[in-house]
Amino acid sequence: MTINREEIAEKSLWVGLGSISGVGSQTYCNLLKAFGSPANVYAASLSQLKEVVSANIATLINKGVDQEHFSSLAQWLSSPDNHLVTLADAEYPQSLLEISDPPPYLYAKGNLALLNQPSIAIVGSRNASVQGEKNAEAFAYDLSHHGLCIVSGLALGIDGAAHRGALSANGATIAVVGTGLDIVYPAKHRELAHQIVEHGLIVSEFALGTPSKPQNFPKRNRIISGLSLGCLVVEANIQSGSQITARMAAEQGREIFAIPGSIHSPMSKGCHQLIKQGAKLVDCLQDITEELKIHTRIDVTSSNAPEHQVADGTTTGSSEQLLLDTMGFDPAPLERLVTLTGLTVAEVSSMLMLLELEGKIASLSGGQYQKIM
Repeated sequence: MTINREEIAEKSLWVGLGSISGVGSQTYCNLLKAFGSPANVYAASLSQLKEVVSANIATLINKGVDQEHFSSLAQWLSSPDNHLVTLADAEYPQSLLEISDPPPYLYAKGNLALLNQPSIAIVGSRNASVQGEKNAEAFAYDLSHHGLCIVSGLALGIDGAAHRGALSANGATIAVVGTGLDIVYPAKHRELAHQIVEHGLIVSEFALGTPSKPQNFPKRNRIISGLSLGCLVVEANIQSGSQITARMAAEQGREIFAIPGSIHSPMSKGCHQLIKQGAKLVDCLQDITEELKIHTRIDVTSSNAPEHQVADGTTTGSSEQLLLDTMGFDPAPLERLVTLTGLTVAEVSSMLMLLELEGKIASLSGGQYQKIM
């Protein structure tokens, strides 16, 4: 999308107003309600501004916009992938207009059309289990084939798995980040971020150059939930950002879904708490599609489905199948598996190695193993 000098000047007013100390999203919206546009806000007298905001904020606004915002924004917008979408733009996501404190503008990188596509958030722990990441990727893959855009936060663990699942389905995904869009955080997801820009969209309400700060992430979570019809929590402990996202989603009137797990896993405690509070328990795709009244768009059992989507047990021998059936989905040490199966240590050890190579189990810390398929 080509943008001319006049449009950049207008958008720099939006950014300039948002950069003033004390002007958060709620104060910004109050100013827009009173004056109609950032240009009118800057044109207002000091006495008029004081009727809406504090004297300190009014004085800062009355000084005028810093021209530095114009030059930095103009340089950033010179890339065709880069955009600044304001409340006055048709591309602004309509779903965010429904929340109590919509961001006045969003920096965006990638395909803007996704902002108004039906979406679902998939969130969870940064320290996810192997099974948790596979669940997130599988649900993202299937939900993409049902026409939903997958929204998450580009974090390690569940977020990254959700984005990868959408990309593997050639689906749409939006990453909402807590830094400026000229920074990739975490750095490990630099390549994933490039893939999302190419096939999806990355958005942020934070100014260019904003580093990773703990206080930014709860704020960005309201955008993750606000963009979505519902929020699926895959794994989460009791005190986590995913819990914050789910709470915000509930406050915004979105549907809440949670995948249960082992009662012994701290990563399941948050999901279990959400279910107790009324979130819908999810153990299959239909639990989500039926609730959201979404119909199947594409056959998800096609040959292009990822390996974890279409389980194929034809190559698993009887002893290996016995071991898999014995393991269940809770972590278990080698000694317990030997006792339960009646096989020798050598036999179980050999099969565990083969099953791990096939991606059917995971080796955990403490000499334990867990089935993941």
